[in-house]
Amino acid sequence: MKDAGRRHREPAGDEPAAAPGMEASERTALSPGPALYLVATPIGNLEDITLRAVRVLKEADVIACEDTRQTQKLLSHYGVTTRTISYHEHNEMTRAAELVKEMQEGASVALVTDAGMPGISDPGFRLISLAIRHHVPVVPIPGASAFLAALVASGLPTDSFRFSGFLPAKRGERRAALEAIRTSPRTQVFYEAPHRIVEALADMVEVLGKDRHVVIAREVTKLHEEFLRGRAGEVLEIVKARDGVRGEITLLIGKPEEGDARVGTGDPARPSIRQAVERIIAEEKVDEKAALKKVAKERGISKSEAYRELQRSK
Repeated sequence: MKDAGRRHREPAGDEPAAAPGMEASERTALSPGPALYLVATPIGNLEDITLRAVRVLKEADVIACEDTRQTQKLLSHYGVTTRTISYHEHNEMTRAAELVKEMQEGASVALVTDAGMPGISDPGFRLISLAIRHHVPVVPIPGASAFLAALVASGLPTDSFRFSGFLPAKRGERRAALEAIRTSPRTQVFYEAPHRIVEALADMVEVLGKDRHVVIAREVTKLHEEFLRGRAGEVLEIVKARDGVRGEITLLIGKPEEGDARVGTGDPARPSIRQAVERIIAEEKVDEKAALKKVAKERGISKSEAYRELQRSK
């Protein structure tokens, strides 16, 4: 990296030469050079960083940061003096091309996010894909990840899971997303904003049932780390009783249990979309389109989602 990264380096006497069929990224991992290094940074506790990550940050030509001020705290802690540059959702279109050009000219770039592994729910994907398209080696430097840390400590099954980033902010879209996983046989993992967690839990109770196992992992690895484990209805009441919820949140949802009346049949206490539409048509003497619109509004979902569910039931 730095000066050495701008020229070819022969393997040292005790360093294994790259095998003929070895991928470029594998060779780069053994012999540092021009490349995009995806460096995982701590998600809270500053000690949660690997020795390799610190070395890469020190030896890189430039560090591309989601927030240079936030990253500088980490760099100062470990005595890293490498030049930093901003790379975030507002400048990724132009900055990604600039960084790839630098790497093509021999520079090594370390990409970091504010916390965790780059490329997970942040703008890193554009730079990564652009680097690959231009045949620039992409090297992961693994480390802390909020959703993985939350998952392994949740107590929910980890043999099969799905991480889906943030739940939709709009109620209708969020309920549609929850409806889509209602019968899923795997643990579901989401990020959620603290100011929306009560609404999200309330939707979970209504769509998935009050007895569905859920876990809220809050401020993982930080001073006020907390895990709230229990049934959806119970956890909702705990959170509602608090004077607001703060911090970064990972929300985990267990798979349905055997005998769950909602699996495959929906909530028996609640009429289906088709039943509700037929009732409104009969009672209010309106056409199907008007009835469907009213049902969608009552349930907080989009008209298109209500229409799809209606079609599935025919």
